[in-house]
Amino acid sequence: MNKSLLQQIKKRRTQLGLKQVDMQSRTGISRQQYQKLESQGNPRLETLEIIAAGLNAQLMLIPDDKVHLIRQLLNDEIKVTI
Repeated sequence: MNKSLLQQIKKRRTQLGLKQVDMQSRTGISRQQYQKLESQGNPRLETLEIIAAGLNAQLMLIPDDKVHLIRQLLNDEIKVTI
């Protein structure tokens, strides 16, 4: 599993002020399973969709040639909210 994705999942969870144990009520995934997934997991797509929903987020496939546009948009949004 891409470590970057696992790091993004953890980052989003902490941004929401959630602990790993909180994810059980949001996803139905036990704390132990979630902890393993976040540290070394190789989740199925369905599991990633469940986790994304529990984090009030969505999974998206972004073409490589458009990633810079998404990053720019997100950076501009951050500047506006600060």
